[in-house]
Amino acid sequence: MDEHEFRELIWAKGGALYRDMPWRDQPTLYYVLVSELMLQQTQVSRVLVKFAEFTKAFPDVESLARADLADVLRSWQGLGYNRRAKFLHQAAQLIAAKPAAFAAGQQTELLERQLATLPGVGPGTRGALLNYVYEIPTAYVETNIRTVYFHHWYADRQDVTDRELLEIVDRTMDRTQPREWFWALMDYGTELKRTHGARLSQSKHYKKQSPLEGSVRQVRGQLIARLTAGSLRCDELENEYAADERLAPAVSGLIRDGLITRRAGRLYLTK
Repeated sequence: MDEHEFRELIWAKGGALYRDMPWRDQPTLYYVLVSELMLQQTQVSRVLVKFAEFTKAFPDVESLARADLADVLRSWQGLGYNRRAKFLHQAAQLIAAKPAAFAAGQQTELLERQLATLPGVGPGTRGALLNYVYEIPTAYVETNIRTVYFHHWYADRQDVTDRELLEIVDRTMDRTQPREWFWALMDYGTELKRTHGARLSQSKHYKKQSPLEGSVRQVRGQLIARLTAGSLRCDELENEYAADERLAPAVSGLIRDGLITRRAGRLYLTK
């Protein structure tokens, strides 16, 4: 398959498989940023539900920036990886403080530098924002994009690097409609994962996610969920988790990440 045939295929698949989503209907910086951080570790079906709940509680970047982190964490419940909520909260505060720095119409290099300052926004999320929000054609890779290119360009390869992928994504992308092009790639990638598997083991950077059950991450989630209802006594927790060595690293990690605080023998969500 040559590059022209590949583009034709992606456009055809994108038209046939298009999925309607609120952040596509309104591809604002706020909506796309919220969706991208939610989607980093969570399936679209779950994100659709939580996105509606979250944006009802915080309808714009200013309302999220003004909110207490504790309230943000409460609204985030059910998504896991609670550091993403903190990153989103911090990013909203930066955007609300300097809205002109994130406005459309400025030089791409300057905008890229501004987006790179946002917590939780790595190269992949930055690429998504540039394409979806600002319609600046930018090669980037994530799970669905990898799946498409592994299927069509690296069928018999292992240890494919993201650098290699970025080169071919850049070479084959449609620069005239970057927003719609990457939507098409995402929707086709979802279909390929369902019908042929994600093939992510072909990536040199692939690391299988460890199971939640029995992990420190599981206890972290349990503590955050319980703290949304009120503070917890440290001595009662220590008795409850007496035979569970995960409590101490879970608590220390949450404190280090700025998600909870400890005062006078009790744990609290950070405000």
